[in-house]
Amino acid sequence: MKVLVLHGPNLNLLGEREPHIYGTMTLRALNALIRNHARLLGVRVKIAQSNHEGRLIDLIHRRRKWADGILINPGALTHYSYALRDALGAVALPVVEVHLSDIYAREEFRRVSVIAPVCVAQIAGLGPDGYLRGLEELVRVITKRGDDAQG
Repeated sequence: MKVLVLHGPNLNLLGEREPHIYGTMTLRALNALIRNHARLLGVRVKIAQSNHEGRLIDLIHRRRKWADGILINPGALTHYSYALRDALGAVALPVVEVHLSDIYAREEFRRVSVIAPVCVAQIAGLGPDGYLRGLEELVRVITKRGDDAQG
C-alpha cells in the first residue's frame, strides 16, 4: 500500500509559526513520525511540502498512478482552492484531509473546507496524531475497497 502525504503552504514553518496553535514539532520531526507509523502499518509513503498550489496539483497528478491514497493538509488552500479540490477529485483516489488545529474553533473563514467534499474523512484538532489517524483511515478505506473489488 502506498500513500502520498502532502503538506500545504506554511507548514514548512512548523515549530516556529504560532506554536500556541500548531505546536512545537517541526515538519522534519512530523515527517519522521509519519514515516515510522507508516512502517508499522506496512505502508510506503512519499512526503512533500509546497507553498505553491500548482506544485501540489502537479504532485497529485504525477503520483496518481503510484499512490493508493492521499493524506493532505492543504493549509489555507483548504478554504478556497477549487483547483486543488478538482485535482484531488480527478485522480479518483481516497483522500483524507488533516489539520493540526481545530479549524472549527478558529476564525469563521477557516470553518469552510472546499476540499472536504472530495475526501473520505477529515481530521482536525488532534495535532500530529491527526496525521497518524489519517494514515490509519486510509489503510482501512483502501483495504475495504480491495476487499469489495474481490468479493
